[in-house]
Amino acid sequence: MAPTPRPGIMDIAAYVPGSHSIPGVEIKAVLSANENPLGPSPRAVAAYRALAEKLHRYPEGGSSVLRAALARQYGLDAQRIVCGNGSDELLGLLVHAYAGPGDEVLYSQYGFLMYPIAAKANGATPVTAPEKDYRADVDAILKRVTPRTKIVFLANPNNPTGSVLPREEVQRLADGLPKTCLFVIDAAYAEYVVSNDYSAGVELVDGRDNVVMTRTFSKIHGLAGLRLGWAYCPANVADVLNRIRGPFNVNAAAQAAAVAALEDVAFTDATRTHNDIWRGWLADRLKALGLTVLPSVGNFLLVRFAATPGHNAVAADAYLARRGIIPRKVAAYGLPDWLRITIGTEAETRATAEALADFVAGKPA
Repeated sequence: MAPTPRPGIMDIAAYVPGSHSIPGVEIKAVLSANENPLGPSPRAVAAYRALAEKLHRYPEGGSSVLRAALARQYGLDAQRIVCGNGSDELLGLLVHAYAGPGDEVLYSQYGFLMYPIAAKANGATPVTAPEKDYRADVDAILKRVTPRTKIVFLANPNNPTGSVLPREEVQRLADGLPKTCLFVIDAAYAEYVVSNDYSAGVELVDGRDNVVMTRTFSKIHGLAGLRLGWAYCPANVADVLNRIRGPFNVNAAAQAAAVAALEDVAFTDATRTHNDIWRGWLADRLKALGLTVLPSVGNFLLVRFAATPGHNAVAADAYLARRGIIPRKVAAYGLPDWLRITIGTEAETRATAEALADFVAGKPA
């Protein structure tokens, strides 16, 4: 006899993060996890190091200094910001608080894999809505809303497709949802978007009681190793999250580094510029090889390969691995013919383009 997990737990396919190493291979480019190729801000590194002699102290439990910095940066109400151990923690807490057995959690077809995992972990049923041209379809999502739908997740921009919905479409989705349904806008890649018709969702949160926006410091700010995310919520939702989160869920070094990263606007701008340049450059090179590359507003590209053995995504992944380059396989998303490739440094991006050109040409690795 042994303890039995609650129903649904054993149905979860555990999340497998992007690899950072290959046994026996010298790694030249890790392009599997959408990390910032320029690293963290030097000011964030300095703030992190300054905490080295204070590791015996508990962190400030409410992340008040960080919340105040976020409020200044984005013009928000600090009392309605909740920080977490990565935005993953906050997504999980939202499902834990608002969905359970008999409830449904709805998201688009190629949405983040943590949505169904969080749903199943809490006994809820994950439901997907088909996408149109690899982009979330508002009408399809609304058609799948039922009285059992407690949460709708929208990753905007979306990972792994790189697609984005304009402000008007997100507004239309919010308007069409019941007020009893929580609408969570996962805007992890918001800082990379420069389009005038895009919004991360702040105005929707400010005007409603059922919309939450989540963000992360793992992407443009380069603090993935510290695990730090935040949510901007209606007061009622912030109150719920603060009741169930851990009392010290964000470590002191993460809080200090994040404040410094927010202040280093020049570094953030440089990261965005680098990404704009090399994402476009790599997309053009791969299209010239005859590969399909989806339009992306993130710090990555989703690339389609032929379905034939020896030329497919599995073969391309293995070929790149022999060159010491690690992309991300996305078969778990229902995209077996595709690889997601993070935009790296200039040298990493050029090496990736050269390797894929050789792969397409049939040259040995």
